[in-house]
Amino acid sequence: MQIQKEKTVTIGFTGTRKGLSVKQKEVLLNFLSRISFSEVHHGDCIGADEQFHYLIRRFFPYVRIVIHPPRNPKYRAFCKGDIILPEKDYLVRNKDIVNSSDIIIACPKENHEIQRSGTWMTIRYARKKRKKIIIVFPDGEVSLSH
Repeated sequence: MQIQKEKTVTIGFTGTRKGLSVKQKEVLLNFLSRISFSEVHHGDCIGADEQFHYLIRRFFPYVRIVIHPPRNPKYRAFCKGDIILPEKDYLVRNKDIVNSSDIIIACPKENHEIQRSGTWMTIRYARKKRKKIIIVFPDGEVSLSH
């Protein structure tokens, strides 16, 4: 008899450098506790990336964290991941996060899409790549798409 392993997914995360709202943290933890995942990717910025990193370390210590650091250190959080990739420009590393992930979780600071935002640019790129996207808005509302 062969035992079949449960398929796990890789999660990419993007969010505002202003940080997660209380509702976003609650929804994020609830969602993550209900799926099987083995690896996460984030961009190592202060705010939401850094908070996501510490939520994963605290509640899912077995999950591998892959960091895609920005070339410009101005907003870098300098988290300690399991894998730290070479620094790249923001937009390039955001695309790398999407390309490395099965699901994208986005926590923007706005309740609507805007043009000049790295988080929303990442969401638009994930849509173009037909990734599963979970947008958690500041009020805790969730939008799911492919």
